Amino acid sequence: MNRVIPLQPSVSDCDSTDRAILKERGQREVFCGLTGIIWLHRKIQDAFFLVVGSRTCAHLVQSAAGVMIFAEPRFATAIIDDHDLAGLADANEELDRVVDQLLTRRPDIKMLFLVGSCPSEVIKLDLSRAAERLSKTYTPRVRILNYSGSGIETTFTQGEDACLASLAKEIPQVAKNHPHEKEVELLVVGCLADVVEDQFSRIFNELGIHSYAFFPPRRSGDIPRVGSQTKYLLVQPFLTDTARTLEELGAKRIPAPFPLGIEGSESWLRAAANAFGIADERFEKAIAPKRERAKLALERQRTILNGRTIFFFPDSQLEIPLARFLHRELGMQLTEIGMPYIHRQHLAEELALLPKDVALSEGQDVEKQLDRCRNYKPDMVVCGLGLANPLEAEGMTTKWSIELVFTPIQGFDQAADLAELFARPLVRRTKLAA
Repeated sequence: MNRVIPLQPSVSDCDSTDRAILKERGQREVFCGLTGIIWLHRKIQDAFFLVVGSRTCAHLVQSAAGVMIFAEPRFATAIIDDHDLAGLADANEELDRVVDQLLTRRPDIKMLFLVGSCPSEVIKLDLSRAAERLSKTYTPRVRILNYSGSGIETTFTQGEDACLASLAKEIPQVAKNHPHEKEVELLVVGCLADVVEDQFSRIFNELGIHSYAFFPPRRSGDIPRVGSQTKYLLVQPFLTDTARTLEELGAKRIPAPFPLGIEGSESWLRAAANAFGIADERFEKAIAPKRERAKLALERQRTILNGRTIFFFPDSQLEIPLARFLHRELGMQLTEIGMPYIHRQHLAEELALLPKDVALSEGQDVEKQLDRCRNYKPDMVVCGLGLANPLEAEGMTTKWSIELVFTPIQGFDQAADLAELFARPLVRRTKLAA
């Protein structure tokens, strides 16, 4: 648990969502941004993630990602010990040696991310300068970028945001007076499982949207061109810095709910169709079979989840879209929805779909929130790993937030799988009670 400067909690009721949001600043329980490597290293298939940090960080990444037996992993830790922190060794020279050893051993690496486990003041190493210096040595063979996965500075999904923001700065600029250098018209932003990406690709083609790309790409050499003609859709609500970087390049965001569940997926795709002038008839023809198939698939989980209460601790920043899906499509009753940070613009369409009386909280004072959770006595609690075991010991049913990040959950075909992730623990507890 991390201690932050305690501020007096306040309720804001004057933002654009016209909702009261409890803002808490106190003790919080979160994973750090290093955990994003778990899904990022799977997505960008020729990238490598070198964590510059302590043995604790090495153990975290190893434990969280598991031991890979059948394939050599594409992440590692350059361990900083007391000898380095005392200034008895040149940290830059040590890092150069590790990077040279890594790239000699792994010639397949085309992009290397230097990931800071702590702020530069702590590890006594400026990774941005190190990345810039090393890039001059290894370009064009390898691109070397950096970002911070520090738990002091980030929650665990912000690791993806920091990574993609650093990658977005590498997007090639469209040169003027070169008509053959055209930017992509639709950019889908955020890590998606390959199977989900393929499903969305088929739908875009059915709709007649052919100039599209996914970011991050599967291969580091396939970074699309972005410019003033580019519109982008977010698939995750935590990509604040990435969105800002894209907009600095001239891209424009398409406002939409996030593609979780049937309603979210349809609204997300409709927003894209409207942005590109796709006729309603063509949209309905492409979407209707998928929507109806997904509705049938949800029936079993709805019988289990309908009327059950659920409480969200702030962790993944997926809490509001998940709550919307569970309430509107599966009949779950919402008690409190906590998020580490609520981006009013990116979540405006989601907030409009929530019940007006649901409790929303931003930030965390974990002891106070635990008290509220116990008072609600919910049927299910969505939380981080650090809270799950204690709450299970108290008799509560929990769902790990992190599982919902690296599991394919977006799109029509995954709606039933997403619902099953919530139904399964309740069924298991019912069987144990019997």
